Amino acid sequence: MNFPIAQRIADLRPSDIRLMTKECERVGGINLGQGLGDLPTPPLVRDGAIKAILEGQNTYTPSEGVSPLRLAIAEKLKRDNGLDVDPDKEIVISSGTTGAFAATLTALLNPGDGILLLEPYYGYHLNTILLNGLEPQFLTLTPPEFSLDEAALNAAVRPNTRAMVLCTPSNPSGKMSSAEELAIVERVAERHNLLIISDEIYEYITYDGRQHISPASVGRLRERTVSIMGFSKTFSITGWRLGYAVADAALATAINLVNDLLYVCAPSPLQYGAAAGLQAPPEYFQSLRNEYQRKRDIICAGLHEAGLTPLVPQGAYYVLASIAHLGFADAKTAALILLAQTGVASVPGSSFYQSSSGEGLIRFCFAKDDATLHEAVKRLSKFRV
Repeated sequence: MNFPIAQRIADLRPSDIRLMTKECERVGGINLGQGLGDLPTPPLVRDGAIKAILEGQNTYTPSEGVSPLRLAIAEKLKRDNGLDVDPDKEIVISSGTTGAFAATLTALLNPGDGILLLEPYYGYHLNTILLNGLEPQFLTLTPPEFSLDEAALNAAVRPNTRAMVLCTPSNPSGKMSSAEELAIVERVAERHNLLIISDEIYEYITYDGRQHISPASVGRLRERTVSIMGFSKTFSITGWRLGYAVADAALATAINLVNDLLYVCAPSPLQYGAAAGLQAPPEYFQSLRNEYQRKRDIICAGLHEAGLTPLVPQGAYYVLASIAHLGFADAKTAALILLAQTGVASVPGSSFYQSSSGEGLIRFCFAKDDATLHEAVKRLSKFRV
């Protein structure tokens, strides 16, 4: 039988990230495309989840999450983000940051509302926006600095724009929003009464002594910001699907209503594992930064050696490399040729742009063990145009 598909997914397209992963598997290559970190999970987190399983914490939890985790998050937010929140009313645990983002869009915006994305953007943000019937709107930031200009941001806001997405540190660019740029966001958001949705999943992966700034901690942004955070990257538990939204109580109540309908609750024992992880000493988080900075420097040096031009990231664990000087027709062609020649998978920059600006870029993920990363760099050195 031939049933039509839903109109709401008519504009969705499979991600080139998935495509490159499949191609990489087909040739038995090294996957520096998809963000599949292979670092070990900290014992504190692992053992916390195991203990919860053994103690029978295996049933439904409140849709907003278990109390020990919400309390631990509130303490973390005060300590590391400068945010004083009510753990009972202003935190919602969800199925990953993607789940928190989906629940936020569904709860707070209406079909036809405009939502502004900064290019390069995270592809899941765009597809979730489309799935919710919202109108994606774009402002392209210029590499290598990807700086935010107030006049350009103000001009990008349309009459139907109701929200703006920030991703800091950014996937895919590694750009971190500065205090000055967040002050720009505050002024524009107040001028146009915008909701700010801030994806901060990479908040603990920052380089060269830079400090992550949560947008909600700047000026009067707190009341109009939904901060979306999680544990996947910090604790190398991408498959656990644990994230959370932090917002004013009225907004959090609405988000939790949708969160309950979509996901019921996040996995019970894994919530206890994350709560245990948040008790890690400051040294753990500094060690995480140091480890990823070292890996960043390995991949950037390798890209230089291969004749590619890395746009050195300020945070997160991806690096965009410029291929504009190599003469490829487009980024997808470049990524496929690179994979065929070297056995190393990347992701076309076009996956992160609506404009043509991404055709001169490809993205690499460096959240890999040292042996894999060094082998990838060795293979990349054989790249020839």
